[in-house]
This record gives sequence, structure tokens and C-alpha cells, in this order.
Amino acid sequence: MESIDNEPKVSYDQGEKPAAKHADNAVKLIGGGRVELTDEDSKRIRRKTDRTILTVLVWVYFLQILDKSVLGYGATYGLQTDTHLQGNEYSLVGSIAPIAQLAWQPFSSFLIVKVPHRILMPVLCLGWGIAQTLLAACHNFQGLMAARFFLGLFEAGCLPLFSIITSQWYRRAEQPLRIAAWYGTNGIATIVAAALSYGLAHIKSDVLRPWQIIFLFVGLITIVSAPIVYWRLDNDILSARFLTENEKAQAIERLRANQTGTGNREFKWKHVLEAALEPKTYLWIGMSMLLNVGASVTNTFGPLILNGLGFDTYTTSLLNMPFGAIQIIVILLASYLAQKARIKSVILAAFVLPVVAGLAVLYVLPRNHSVQAALIVGYYLLAFLYGGNPLIVTWIVGNTAGTTKKSIIMSLYNAASSAGNIVGPLLFNKKDAPAYHPGLRACLGIFVALFGVVMIQWANLILLNKLQERKRVSNGKQAKIVDQSMQNHYHSLEDDNLEGQQQEQHHLGDNAFLDLTDRENDEFVYIY
Repeated sequence: MESIDNEPKVSYDQGEKPAAKHADNAVKLIGGGRVELTDEDSKRIRRKTDRTILTVLVWVYFLQILDKSVLGYGATYGLQTDTHLQGNEYSLVGSIAPIAQLAWQPFSSFLIVKVPHRILMPVLCLGWGIAQTLLAACHNFQGLMAARFFLGLFEAGCLPLFSIITSQWYRRAEQPLRIAAWYGTNGIATIVAAALSYGLAHIKSDVLRPWQIIFLFVGLITIVSAPIVYWRLDNDILSARFLTENEKAQAIERLRANQTGTGNREFKWKHVLEAALEPKTYLWIGMSMLLNVGASVTNTFGPLILNGLGFDTYTTSLLNMPFGAIQIIVILLASYLAQKARIKSVILAAFVLPVVAGLAVLYVLPRNHSVQAALIVGYYLLAFLYGGNPLIVTWIVGNTAGTTKKSIIMSLYNAASSAGNIVGPLLFNKKDAPAYHPGLRACLGIFVALFGVVMIQWANLILLNKLQERKRVSNGKQAKIVDQSMQNHYHSLEDDNLEGQQQEQHHLGDNAFLDLTDRENDEFVYIY
């Protein structure tokens, strides 16, 4: 391919083209050839991708969290009284959105594969924005349940879609901080929700209650964002408008070492079966559900827990802002450490321990002014749980190959997350206020169990790598493969594997874009 103007020259090693029938869309551009690519080329493409794709992911995920989290602030500004909620009805309103997400996951995994991302994401954004806006018009339990149901339904595909987009545009070494960038908006949304609630609640209106103003404001922002998302987002590397033809080929080549593919529109049932039969699938599910029981507690009951420490509604909103700041720090720190150490399991397990400590403080200490500072510290320690989800997501997408399989696993992860969000609020009953001892006791047991599941998955992935080595040897290849996808700087997949190539007369990475699963591809290396 000849260079055009100032574009970098890209040349192909015109090898034998693989069968493209079931392969990634990337094969249409590069075939079976290799593309010349330097570390500087890789960095230039990554910067362009950050400016376009990552920016969209960060903004839309922020909107999703903002729309979800303002429910707790609505409760502090009269939602329960104005809509005549009694008993566990507020808990059910908090749980119905994840129930909708749970029910929608089978459809979500199919749509993520079949529908172009540029269409799917703005449709989801518009849908939950309308649902959030309609919450302001609700005056009873039934109305709130209906609006929150559709909010959850349209948000159902958000996290799986974002995870898959990240895996299809970035090298495995780059994924932790990119996932942290959009998932970290949990903390930003907490700060913004607290500040917005504090400010908007001071608006004097004869028509709208403070909680209605809050819901209306954030919902309309999301609706307006939907067409902007359609304008900015691209479906995949092949259709990227911000890359030249040469850069598209290079962008594909730099992902070869991932061995996880760049996207395919064919839904493959054999991928579904493989995911269903693997123990690591159920360990991911366990991690997600256990962790998100705690996350739902802070989203739905966080403001109420703070309110129970003796603060008024306005102070409660302000005290939740440092909680959001800690979330951001924890998410970025956890992802940074995982990227530097290249060991996600140990970092994840370590970040569970402060959560256990925080829950213990909230459970043991009485609710009085003499220990108020300690109680606030205990509550803030719960923010460490937010470092867990991006690590689990990174861990999953880095250890799952095949577009359909990845979609299924991420949808199961989100289903388990939804189940955790359903269970979490139900552990906390209004009659247990302000201490909520039964709920805190249950959460303590849940996070201890989470620590154990992380350790089991760590051991499982080490075993799977041993099995992969045996498979490679039986196929006439070298047992050990240097995982270039986890290097800080870009290297050709073959740079550190020359001896093996000479022995085998085999090009590492030939399977990378054939939409094989991690089990089908003997060159896949699991990361732990």
C-alpha cells in the first residue's frame, strides 16, 4: 500500500489469506498479511482512539451512573413522602431497575453482536433518558416502578457494550486504565449528583418538588446527548472516520497480540455452549454478584445511611461528595496498580479488605455524636469496593476471546451485577434504620466470600495456562509464549518468539482475527 501525503507507509506481508467466512471484519482489510507498525505508530493511533472513542464512553457511562444514582438523593428530598411509599416499597423501587436488566440480558448479548455499536449506544442512551425524565411525573409506587423498570431495561446493555468496545479498540495492556476512565465516572457522578441535588433542591417552585427538578434535569441532559453520541461514535476500526486507511490497518495489527479479536457480526451458538460449560464463567458471575450487593447499598442507601448518622438532608448531600472523590481515586489506583503489576487477582483481593473494615466499623459502633467521625470514615471505606468492578471487567475481557463468547460472558457479568443490585437493597429494611445492622452483617459475610472466590479464580487461570502449554506442545508449537499484549510498549507478536518460529515455521498470531474463542486458540495466554 503506497503512502498518501504524510500518512505512514504500511506494507503487508502477503501471506495466504485465511478463510474470512467466520472471521473478524478486520480480515476484509488486512487479509492474512502482516502490517508494519512501530511503537510510535501505536501510540499515535491510541491517542486518536482516546480522543474519539474513549471520550464517548466516558460521557455516556457518566450519564448512566448519574441517572441511576439520583434516586437516593430524591429520597432525601421527599420522594418517599410525596409518592406515599411505605414499608419495603422504596427498596423495591431501587431493585426494579436491576430486575429489568437481569431479564433483558439474553437479548442484550444478541443485540451487542448483531447491531452496529453506533446505532445501539445512542438508542440505549435515549431510552433511559426518557425513562429518567418520566420519573419526575410519577406520583405513586406503581408509576415509579414502571419508569425505573424501563430505565433498567435500556441500561442493561451499557456495561457489556462498553467492555466489548474497549476490548476491540485497545491492547490488553491499555485496557485497565481505559476501563477505569469510563467506570471511574461512578465517583464523578456521585460528586455531581450530590452537588446538583444540593443546588437544584434550593430552587423554589410552586409546581415541582425538589426531587422532580433533579430527575427532570438529569434526564433531559441524557436525551440531548443521544444524537451527539450517534454523531461521534464509530462501529469498529474498519469504519473509523478518524483514521486513514493506512491507520486502520495499523490499528488492527496492533491488536493482534491480544488474541481476542476486533469484532464480528455473526452470533455463534458454539461460543454460548463453551461459555456455559466453563467453571471460570461461574466464578466471574460469583464475583460480580457478591461485589455489586455492596455497590447497590451505597447507591441506593448511601445517603440514607449518612442521614442516619444525624445529619440534615443538605449536609448529607455534601458529605457524599468526598465519597465520590474517594471512588475516583480508588478506581484509578486499582487499575494503575493492576496495569503496572500485571496481576489483577492480588490487587482485587487487597481492595476487598478495606471494605470489610468499613462494614465492621458501621456494624460495631453505636449511632451517636461521640463516634460520628469514625462512622463517616467507615462509610468512606466502602468506596474501595468500586475499585473491584473495573478490575473484574478488565480481567474478563482480557481472558475471553470470540465476539459472541465475550458478549455472553459480559452479559452474564451484568446479569450477576443486576442480581447483586436486586439483593443489596432488600437486605436493608426501613424498620432497621438508622443502624441497618442486619444488612451490614449480611454484607460482611458477602465480602469475605468474595475474597475466597477471587483466590479460586486466580488458581483456575494458572491451571488453564498450563493446559494451554500442553495443547501447544501437542500441536507442535513451543510451550511458552511471551504475551506481547501485556507489554507497556508495542512489539510485534513475533519479536520475543523467534526461536519458536524457526522451529515451527509458524507465524504467531495467524489465529488472532479468526474469531476463535480462548479455548479454541492454542496461542491464547490467560492473564491473572
